[in-house]
Amino acid sequence: MDTFFKLSERGSNSATEVRAGLTTFLAMAYIIVVNPSILSAAGIPTTAAVTATCIGAAIMTIAMGVFSNRPLACASGMGINSIVAYTLCGSMGYGWQTAMAVIMIEGIAILVLVLCGLREAIMDAIPVSLRHGISIGLGLFIAMIGLKDAGIIVANESTMVALGDVQSGAFIVGVVSIVLSVVLYSMNVKGALLWGIIVAAIIGIPLGVTPIPTAVVAPLDFSTFGAPMQASASGAMGLIEAITTPTLLLFAFSLMMSDFFDTMGTAMAVAKQGEFLTDDGKVEDIRPILIVDSVAAAVGGFFGASSITTFVESSSGAADGGRSGLTSIVTGIFFLLAAFLSPVISCIPSAATCGALVFVGFLMMSDVVDIDWSDILEGFPTFMIIAGIPFTYSISNGIGLGFITYVIVAIVTGKVKQIRPLMWVAAAAFLLYFLLL
Repeated sequence: MDTFFKLSERGSNSATEVRAGLTTFLAMAYIIVVNPSILSAAGIPTTAAVTATCIGAAIMTIAMGVFSNRPLACASGMGINSIVAYTLCGSMGYGWQTAMAVIMIEGIAILVLVLCGLREAIMDAIPVSLRHGISIGLGLFIAMIGLKDAGIIVANESTMVALGDVQSGAFIVGVVSIVLSVVLYSMNVKGALLWGIIVAAIIGIPLGVTPIPTAVVAPLDFSTFGAPMQASASGAMGLIEAITTPTLLLFAFSLMMSDFFDTMGTAMAVAKQGEFLTDDGKVEDIRPILIVDSVAAAVGGFFGASSITTFVESSSGAADGGRSGLTSIVTGIFFLLAAFLSPVISCIPSAATCGALVFVGFLMMSDVVDIDWSDILEGFPTFMIIAGIPFTYSISNGIGLGFITYVIVAIVTGKVKQIRPLMWVAAAAFLLYFLLL
């Protein structure tokens, strides 16, 4: 095991990897409840959505660990699942089988781009300053997710965002998880982020935040598997309807753009914490990561779980010491168990994971010193990424704003020659993507 996963070479051990895998799982466990609740609006039975979510995450996370040997975990991505439920199946009226076919098509399209080397080439064409900006923006985004989930920050009509109810149970649990994470990390306690989650969840019981499970085992329902090959609401096979409808193919392109750059940003964020990001901002051995992630998107559509993608919460496990694919395999095993034990797993409140996510956000801010803010071509587009990711609540939107701004600033400052050909392509693709939104 040590030889296969290179544990000693990366300064890790089995115990650390197992702990990191559990930390990642707990940070992601909310998807077991949230994804089915969203997909139910598309007409997918809740039990079937739970099974598809857990089994899909388990298979693709284990595959990521085996083939990439990096601490990255996969599950149904937030955002795209909402598009499936509320746009494709909601306002547009397509059956969920057709919507899942669209997801499978975009996954296959991304896989083709990876195998052709285009996805990796675009990543290499990104200026170093923008790569740092993506890492910083992801840090703020991760922290924002944690604070939102704990109700520490809330929506406000007057100010857009405001401080939440300090007397609410979720707020208290979130603050406790942050304090515990900082204190335990400062004391060099192994598994500080994991302990922060567990203790905060326990404290949440008397506060009414952490529910007591009413059951232990839940039945499995595989009725959504093979969704694109099932008959849709129109009576046609979902895949046939998706392929023969131009509007749906445009949707597949838009989803592909989102998946394409979300994964790029996530990989960089986790690589920063897992110590496999080079000094010039490149992710080591990125190709197998991209291949597995692309296959995961298609598998998510096939299983009826929406697009499965690499989760930015994986950075919590990497920050907790995960350095190899063994972390991912452990996370995958927990997702497999969760398919049967979802009533218990789902009791971990998202507020309890707040501390881990906020602390990871803090760690990722270190890249800010590597940016030359006096150079407008390097500084301003980077700022647009840093601000764009959390403020639009979208990794791909923030990256797109930065890419387009970089091209514009390079043109007006007479530095067009610094723009690599694939940056032109990426900026143009993002412009089209925004126009199609």
